[in-house]
Amino acid sequence: MKNLRSTLVWGLLSAPWAIATVALTAISILVTVPFIGARRAFFGVGKWWARQQLWFCNASWHSSGWEKLPEEIKNGTQSTIFMSNHESFLDPPLLMGAIPVPAVYIAKKEIKRMPLIGWAVWAAGVIFIDRNNTESALLSIERAAEQIRQGKNVVIFPEGTRTKNGQIGKFKKGGFSLAIKAGVPIIPLATVGGWDVFPKGALRFKPGKIHVIFGDAVYPRDYQTREALMAEVERQIREIANSVRCTAKSGNFV
Repeated sequence: MKNLRSTLVWGLLSAPWAIATVALTAISILVTVPFIGARRAFFGVGKWWARQQLWFCNASWHSSGWEKLPEEIKNGTQSTIFMSNHESFLDPPLLMGAIPVPAVYIAKKEIKRMPLIGWAVWAAGVIFIDRNNTESALLSIERAAEQIRQGKNVVIFPEGTRTKNGQIGKFKKGGFSLAIKAGVPIIPLATVGGWDVFPKGALRFKPGKIHVIFGDAVYPRDYQTREALMAEVERQIREIANSVRCTAKSGNFV
């Protein structure tokens, strides 16, 4: 079976399979919500989607660094903003499994209107931002900061979109402004390998391994400017990603 999952034909089937199972996953989440609650349904079923899709395309993932984070972050008593580079379409569902505490995403409000998928992420508490209107966007950020202060963990891709060439792009300021307003720590993390498994614009998944590495907690209060905060988070993410790539090339990762 493993050899079959490495073939070109199987790889070409993996993308339509992913699309079909996303819809089925959204339906499963909505059906399960009345019985176990929205958050448990979203994260439980969502993690299943990521695992089965990685299995289908003969890929796997590995994470490290979580164990060194402050205890209040690991046990979920301290709300946190996780910031990651964005290599692949697989990153959002993968991080649901790689981050041990529940963490929602910030999404543009248009996603909420999408049948099934939008309904499922809305039920899970995804934070929606209106990017088309400056005044509405500012109000959205204020509401998002309040939700984070009240205990909601959030994942942000500071590049704003998936990489086009496998390299980490320029970081945007919005997520850092949100972190400062919320007054919560940022955990930089890097994902490496998603670009090889399913790069932007690809028609099929390829076999591979994705690494998720957590950096050190960064506290906004320790930085005098937003730019200094951005620089530290970006430094960690780039250094982690480069280190993982070098180690992977050397063959030391198992």
